[in-house]
Amino acid sequence: MQQSEIQQLLDKSFTDFSTFVGELSDHRFIVSPEGKWSAGQQLDHLIRSAKPVNKALNMPRFFLRWFGKPARASRSFEEIRDVYRQVLKNGAVSTRPYVPPVTEIEQRETLLKQFNQQKNKMIGSVGNWQESELDRYQLPHPLLGKLTTREILYFTIYHNYHHLHTLQLREKPEQPWPTQLERVIF
Repeated sequence: MQQSEIQQLLDKSFTDFSTFVGELSDHRFIVSPEGKWSAGQQLDHLIRSAKPVNKALNMPRFFLRWFGKPARASRSFEEIRDVYRQVLKNGAVSTRPYVPPVTEIEQRETLLKQFNQQKNKMIGSVGNWQESELDRYQLPHPLLGKLTTREILYFTIYHNYHHLHTLQLREKPEQPWPTQLERVIF
């Protein structure tokens, strides 16, 4: 996947997630019937996940050498997706810095604004990298180990969609929200 395609998919993944979350009712934004993270918490988690990527993308390349040189070529989007799915299947969970606190409805607009800022920053930052540099530097990932910059961007795209899909599955059209809530409570 080339740099321009990565930028387009980053834009789409961030936009698709924020559009979905922005259209949820206030109640759906702050509550999760399964006792998992609410939509608001998932939004906060994605912001927390994007910030270090943006920080790394904007560091002088010299400092990124601290993480070492990649020992292999960048893997494909599909390979990164599959590795992440397997890690989750094996029981991995988000590490402490990325675990969001309880989210209140008053935070929705602020969080959506921050999410959009992270998106714009990331897309702009990727444009400052040469195509070859995306494979020349690596960054640490708390669950997947060291990934090339290209792989981190693939992960970010997939990670946004992973959380979007999780939320979409909760919106069961055959069961209205009160029915789902009642099922969980009783």
